[in-house]
Order: sequence, then C-alpha cells, then structure tokens
Amino acid sequence: MTLSEELTWRGFVNQMTFADISDLDTELRTFYWGVDPSADSMTIGHLAPAMMIRHFINHGYKPILLVGGATGMIGDPDGKKQERDLKTPEEVQHNVDGLVAQYKQIFDGETFDLVNNMDWFKDIGYLDFLRTIGKNVSLTQMLDREFVQSRVGEGGAGISYAEFSYSLIQGYDFLHLFREKGATLQIAGADQWGNSIAGVSLIRKLESAEAYVLTTPLIVNKSTGVKFGKSEEGAVWLDEAKTSVFKFYQFWLNTDDIGVVDYLKIYTLLPREEIERLTVTATSQPEEREAQKVLAYEVTKLVHGEARAEQARNVTAALFGDTPFEQLLDIELDMLALEIPVATSSSLVNALVSTGVVSSNGEARRLIDSGAVSVNGQKRYDDCDVPVPSLIKKGKNTFILVK
Repeated sequence: MTLSEELTWRGFVNQMTFADISDLDTELRTFYWGVDPSADSMTIGHLAPAMMIRHFINHGYKPILLVGGATGMIGDPDGKKQERDLKTPEEVQHNVDGLVAQYKQIFDGETFDLVNNMDWFKDIGYLDFLRTIGKNVSLTQMLDREFVQSRVGEGGAGISYAEFSYSLIQGYDFLHLFREKGATLQIAGADQWGNSIAGVSLIRKLESAEAYVLTTPLIVNKSTGVKFGKSEEGAVWLDEAKTSVFKFYQFWLNTDDIGVVDYLKIYTLLPREEIERLTVTATSQPEEREAQKVLAYEVTKLVHGEARAEQARNVTAALFGDTPFEQLLDIELDMLALEIPVATSSSLVNALVSTGVVSSNGEARRLIDSGAVSVNGQKRYDDCDVPVPSLIKKGKNTFILVK
C-alpha cells in the first residue's frame, strides 16, 4: 500500500492542508511532531499520532520529534476552561526528561532527529519576536478561535496574554524547523489544528513557501461515545509508575468488541492481512477475545518492551485463564504483588481476614464451607496452611497472593 492508502485504511486521516491525501505519495518530506511537557509521561492519547508517525517513517519520511521545553513554560490553553498554573523551570525539565525517554522507547530502532524548542527560544528577544512574528499574525484570526471565544465571552474565565500568545510560539517552531531542517509537514492531534495552521501561515508569509499539516482524528470509544483512553483510575499513562504494566495490559484486554478492530489498526503495526483475520474471529468467535489479547500484547510490547508484555500476559493467564499459578516466575509474582492484596504465610482463614477480603473469621469459614474459595486452582472446603507462594481466589475476581 502507498502511505496515503495505509493511513486511510487505518483511520488516521483527519484535517489536512493537502488538496488530497494522495499528495503524500508524490514526494518524501521532513516532518515534525511535538509534545509539551505538561506531565513527565505521555498518555495513550499521544500514542495515536506516534503510531501514525511510524507509518511515515516506514514509507521513507524523515522525522523530527520535538519536546516543548519552551511551550511547556506557558501551557497550551486550547480545550482548557481556565488558566493553567505555571510550572517551574525544574518541573518542566523533569517532564522533558521523561518525554525524551518515551520517545526513545516508542521509536526504538528508528532514526529520528530529537529537538527541544527551548534551544531556540532561550535566545530570542521580545522585541525581535514581536517585529518578525507578531507583525505577521492576524489578531482577528486568533480571536476567532473557539477556545478563545469561550474564555473571553460572557461567563468565561478569561485568558492571559501568555496563553493567548501560545499559538505564536508553536507557529514559530514550524517556521524555525522549516528554515533549519527543511520541515514542510507537521503531524498533530486533532486538538492542535489551530496552533499548527499558525506555522503554515508564517512560512507562507515570511518564506513564500508552502508547508502542510495533517492531524489524527479524536479516538472515540464507540460503546460510550466519549473520548477513548480513560480507565477507572483516570488517564492511561505510558509511564509504568503512573499506570502499571499490568493495568496497561488489562486496559487493552478489556476494550469493547465494537472498537477493537479500530484500535488494532491505529495502535499496532500489524499488517493488514493479520488485522483482517482478527476481524473475522472478533465477529465469529467474540467470546474468545483473540483480537483483544493480540491488541493488549502488541501495544504493551511497543510501550514497555517484549519482556514486560510477556510477564503481563502470563500473570493475566494465571489469574483468569488456564495457566497454572505455579508456572509464574519470581519477576511475575512481583508484578502480581503490586496489583492484588498480599498475605504472609498463614492459614487460609487468616489470609482472607488479614487482607480485608472478608471482615471476620466466621465469614471466611462460611465462604470456605460453600466452596467459594480456591488455592492454586483447587477448591478448599476447610481451613489449611497455605503454601508459599500461592494464589487464593474468592469468587470470580477477588485474589490474594501469599508470599
């Protein structure tokens, strides 16, 4: 498939300044994608455009990955109902370091140019910026943006000059990368369309040249109609300190049948033939959830590496599948210990009570008598000393690890 066919089939094509998406196939370009350090980790919302970039790279485009050390000092106001709290330079740098590490993981094995917009903004004078950039940006166009209207209109929270000027800063990024590195295309999420267009306009006015923007669509959970990427705990982060590898794997494993094929197209690099095969099984044998299992493994492997994906898959199989608990390795037991209650060596009753799974010895004994408790897959009908390590299961979804 050509690049335009690949992007169209996978569902990546949204807003663009190209006359037609097939224009992507006429020449190889240098392009850039940027992430602001509003946190020290990306979420799976960032992962969608990152996956689109992988396809650009595979078709010969040259990538520039930008981390917004300068724009992070202000914060993108688009979509925000009120003014952001400014981060300290130390916080911004900490977040920059986290994003750089994730760029290197997601694009491991690929060649890319990594840049920080603080490197060129730190030496720009205020008057020079107003004369060269501010003079070439339409205030009317900036005021017409929807988020500005919502902030300055009746009942709005207002907007500072700093946040109002954010699109000028991002627009200058595109101009700088056009001049210094030959970038003629910006890839962005759907919410960055307005900021990206600012750069196209500056390049046209100051360089008499054409540059382009292509955005990914907002990924929507078809079952709920809301933005995809939230779990019960909140955002799904790429940093395992914020979303554990096990929870990350479980998020993808629990995706709905309606949307799983779309997620396979967007969030994995699997070839079309394999995704079409999984589409058939998702329809004919949905109870097997093969598509979700493949999705969970592939995305976890991409973000956390093959070894961690294997561990998450094995732990899941021990909890909910047919894999004997005894087959888990020590490192997999450590992963499991972060997710479920842990009891020290004790009797079955004590393990149930000490972890708070039941409230009393009497309740524990009643559950055991009724056959609702198992140890390492075997139902127990009396109290006993639990070997170490062991997995106690109450009902279908309540577990205790004995270590």
